[in-house]
Amino acid sequence: MAEREPVRITGVHAISALGRGADALLAGVLAGAPAFTPVRRFDTTGRRVAVAATLPEVGALADELTDAVDHACRAAGLDRTHRAGAALFLATHGGPHSLPAPTAPGGGDAGPEVPVLAGHLARRCGLGGRTRTYTTACVSASTAVADAATLIGRGDLDRVVVAAGYLVEPDQYALFDAGRALAADGAVRPFSAGRKGLLLGDAVVAVVLESARAAAARGAPTVATVAGWGRAGDAYHPCQPHPEGHGLARAVEAALRRAGLPAAAVGYVNANATGTPYSDASEAAALGRVFGAVAGRIPVSSTKSVHGHALEASGLLELVVTVLTVGHGKLPVNAGWLGPDDSCPLDVITDAPRPAPTPHALTLNAAFGGANTALLVSAP
Repeated sequence: MAEREPVRITGVHAISALGRGADALLAGVLAGAPAFTPVRRFDTTGRRVAVAATLPEVGALADELTDAVDHACRAAGLDRTHRAGAALFLATHGGPHSLPAPTAPGGGDAGPEVPVLAGHLARRCGLGGRTRTYTTACVSASTAVADAATLIGRGDLDRVVVAAGYLVEPDQYALFDAGRALAADGAVRPFSAGRKGLLLGDAVVAVVLESARAAAARGAPTVATVAGWGRAGDAYHPCQPHPEGHGLARAVEAALRRAGLPAAAVGYVNANATGTPYSDASEAAALGRVFGAVAGRIPVSSTKSVHGHALEASGLLELVVTVLTVGHGKLPVNAGWLGPDDSCPLDVITDAPRPAPTPHALTLNAAFGGANTALLVSAP
């Protein structure tokens, strides 16, 4: 059954190293000052890299997620009755560290605890609909949004709260550091010459998605419309995307088809670009495949250069960034820029925020294993 019901975003909330709340996030990405500082949360002795984008005072992940969901629901104007019928789709790495101490099991791998955390959040926030969990690495949150939009669009659900969380912790930090993926110079430089890699960052985010009909029935605000979404895999390599960006290009094309918009309507791309040499070039190739001769004239930036890579939560944080900045009419800079790279022939925003030329924007994500997502949003 095809999607027919427009999908609205009616409430958002986010925390990151830029601060707490949507206003802090918007101000931080428009300021363009990277939030990377020495890690104090755990011992980095012996690591190649010792910086990340972390919020100095942060609670347990379960508590932060509860707070984010509650704030997003309040922003959307959801009362107890509306919450009772809302589904919860949760994207997170999970593990015993994610749960409150009385609930956390003693040991085991990360997987089984995530459904427990989803149920815990739903009960605490009064969400009585179905729950789903997503642990598909860096496309977890964007996949959750795409699933929610599909189910709302075809009339299966009226309302879904999508939540995602990652707080920089020692295990994933050690893996990325050992794999020499972290930027040894302490800066993320997407699409730039001299880029050295990624840096991790905190993010706890919640977004309320509703059908246009359900939102209108209660006079809810519209923050943005999720106009299109696409997912594609290239299965080229366990860790590397296809050099010509085949999978990501197909995801973008699917999002445009679903939105019924031509490529020329897109006025901004919040890129997945992590600052790693191979993947940034692949993403630039994907944009070239989709947009052709105009690819070099569409404003592009990766806000990971400011707030870091939030792994499973990155897709939702970057969706909120995109919605806020396009709605505000200003596009964020790509921090860390040293100079152009011939493998990334794009119009990268480097000096100062630019006016948004259209209300339509893409936010892209990619993950190990060749997974790719594209979300296309439109400002109200």
